[in-house]
Amino acid sequence: MSITKQDVSKVARLARIKITEAEEEKFTGELNGIMNWIEQLQDVDTDGIEAMTSVVDVKLTKRPDDITDGGYADKVLKNASESQEGYFVVPKVVE
Repeated sequence: MSITKQDVSKVARLARIKITEAEEEKFTGELNGIMNWIEQLQDVDTDGIEAMTSVVDVKLTKRPDDITDGGYADKVLKNASESQEGYFVVPKVVE
């Protein structure tokens, strides 16, 4: 796939970015380089390769998916400038 100056111009317009003719030429070359690199990656044989979430082989710890109230409402309410009966008190914003 080849990126043209018109493509760069369209993307810049959609992103609301003003670019000069020189920048248009520069970005066209850079984006074509990126697209060529992506095409090279598509040629790599990945059959039999397991998907990874990280380059480090680490097992993620799991916790039970239990529904709780957190158990520390007092600690949370310490951050409130004003609280009443276990709830935050905030100024009225809707009439």
